[in-house]
Amino acid sequence: MPNFKTTDGLTLYYTDQGAGIPVLCLSGLSRNSNDFSYIDGHLDGIRLIKMDYRGRGRSDWAEDHTTYNIPRESMDALELMDHLDIQQFAVLGSSRGGLCAMTIGAFAKERLLGVAFNDIGPEIDPRGLEVINDYLGRPPSWKTIGEAAEKRAKAMVGFDDVPEARWREEAEKLYRQTSDGLALTYDPKLRDAVLGARIEEFPDLWPYFTALSDIPVTVIRGEHSNILSAETFAKMAEAMPSATMAEVKDRGHIPFLDEPESRVALNTWVSKLQNT
Repeated sequence: MPNFKTTDGLTLYYTDQGAGIPVLCLSGLSRNSNDFSYIDGHLDGIRLIKMDYRGRGRSDWAEDHTTYNIPRESMDALELMDHLDIQQFAVLGSSRGGLCAMTIGAFAKERLLGVAFNDIGPEIDPRGLEVINDYLGRPPSWKTIGEAAEKRAKAMVGFDDVPEARWREEAEKLYRQTSDGLALTYDPKLRDAVLGARIEEFPDLWPYFTALSDIPVTVIRGEHSNILSAETFAKMAEAMPSATMAEVKDRGHIPFLDEPESRVALNTWVSKLQNT
């Protein structure tokens, strides 16, 4: 199993496949590298690298849950690239992964070749944060993967025309089946870390975003997203006219990335990376 050790001693899991421009995939808050399985085989000329954050997926859980924060996770990403001896790379960031991409830009802008944001921007809709606060770190009441798939299909507001098989795939990514029911695929103390961090003042992320204007940027938004509002999406397009903007029909937070609109946007982004 491929892994590397961080400077504070955690062993983190990653995958590394393909050849070409290195693209590091960073997932959402409680998600993991499995999220990006839907784009496998859809992007040509790309070395696709996927990392499980600390405390998620197949990576170690931290004794100090306060290290589940965006600066430390961004540093972990840079340390993975150092481990792979990759000096420059692009980032495909879903939700929290996009926030990490902007943070990497602040830490080490010279290492970024480009950024694709999946349903995230410099402003976060408080409606989505309320939803996250409700479920984060709490084990599901559902007892089986099948039940979770069925319930999730009904609970995911803003998602239409999604096959039943996709909801089962999603349930298998989010939960582990145990003899006592379903368990989370991440450290429940992530909840404490996130709620504790929100007590602090959140920085203005617009300068972090606009600082990326000289590299290829793509922004993908779910039509019904409760994290990236239509207003913020429009402001991002105005602030960065060079960015590729795509809205995915019948999707909320977050698009799966294999939708037609997502695939066109990502392939346009990859073409720009290859021609830069």
